[in-house]
Amino acid sequence: MDRFHPPSLPRRWLLTDERAPVPVERLASMLPPGSGVVLRHDSLAVGARWRLFRRLARIAAARRLTLLLAGTPATAVRWGADGVHLRRRRAARAAQAQRLALVVSMPVHDAREARRARRAGASLAFVSPLYPTRSHPGAAALGRAAWLRLARAAGGQAVALGGMTPARARALARAARASGIRPGWAAIDAWVEAAEIRRRRQKRNCVPT
Repeated sequence: MDRFHPPSLPRRWLLTDERAPVPVERLASMLPPGSGVVLRHDSLAVGARWRLFRRLARIAAARRLTLLLAGTPATAVRWGADGVHLRRRRAARAAQAQRLALVVSMPVHDAREARRARRAGASLAFVSPLYPTRSHPGAAALGRAAWLRLARAAGGQAVALGGMTPARARALARAARASGIRPGWAAIDAWVEAAEIRRRRQKRNCVPT
């Protein structure tokens, strides 16, 4: 896949989760054009993960999605990803990723990780959890004020993750306006719920009258 760098980075994101009850390809295919996907699925064998990536890459090309791979910059380039999602243990590889013309995203949960993302020059900081979320059971939610502090500290484009919905994303955007931040948002469950709503509607429409 040729790397596609849009004029501005997406503000809506899907982070893949192996626990999701809906296939990730189905979720990606219903994302609005211009959205982004971060492929995690770390527990898959390399071959299976590669095949999943290729299926997502075809969807991304058709829908003009930005596709990031959680892993190493070398793998992201070899597979043809638009960028790489660097977790804590790989944060030092940000410079390598930038030399390879990859979009770089990093997770931010606290002030230390925010400083790390800023020093690395990350294009995207996934700041979480804004609200309680099943993906971080028991983790304290940041709340809006703390989220905005971390977003400012991280630099780059801040993306809210953790219990996000479209309504919560709009509320965050209004709250962030005064600070000059234009936050994006990412979700797992919100996209799963949207897929289930669509499935139920389609099923009703198929019932003979």
